[in-house]
Amino acid sequence: MKVQTEQKSIRVLLADDHPIVMTGFAMSLAGVGMDVVGQAKTPDEAEEMYAALDPDVLVLDIRFGTELTGLDAAKSILEKFPAARIVFLSQFDQDSLIKETYRLGARAFVTKDCDPADLATAVRHAHEGKLYFLPQIAERLANLSVRGDASPQSQLDQRGLEIFKLMAEGLTNAEIAEKLNLSTKTISNISQSVKEKLGVHRQAYITKLAVKYGLIEP
Repeated sequence: MKVQTEQKSIRVLLADDHPIVMTGFAMSLAGVGMDVVGQAKTPDEAEEMYAALDPDVLVLDIRFGTELTGLDAAKSILEKFPAARIVFLSQFDQDSLIKETYRLGARAFVTKDCDPADLATAVRHAHEGKLYFLPQIAERLANLSVRGDASPQSQLDQRGLEIFKLMAEGLTNAEIAEKLNLSTKTISNISQSVKEKLGVHRQAYITKLAVKYGLIEP
């Protein structure tokens, strides 16, 4: 007698700092037969729970009310678990954020106002190793590829971007040097290079540019 095996449900870890949003998505995913194995409220929790629970798919918000972001958590998780399948979730759909998630290796990007069915589809696609972007998001990615990307993320290396974010928050070279445990001269040289690459020199413009591309909160 042939025993029929049941198809395993997709195990999903959610990470978002808005409990109501997370509960709503958990209910909608459970309603289509997915198994929500955990709900993280911070980027650190997302990393810890991912390592402990080994979910099939991580649905990760980009913005958290902490110093770390979903992008930081994703980088760390993908370094340790290169096969991780991540669906990014955000109420923001700025071009720079979309491109950054794609560059990191996201399987999908959906906005928080999407239809729950779209989120479920994104999770299924990610689980199968496929990409899924909402039509309007896919179009914007295509346009970015054609016209190029003027974002700091695309023009600076990791260290330059880190220093640019601190500059945008108003820290002086001396404060940045202390925070990063580098010499003031090193920071001065890098910050000058950053300003020249981005074509901004006044503090107000640096901050405005960082806000525009989603690197700091307005």
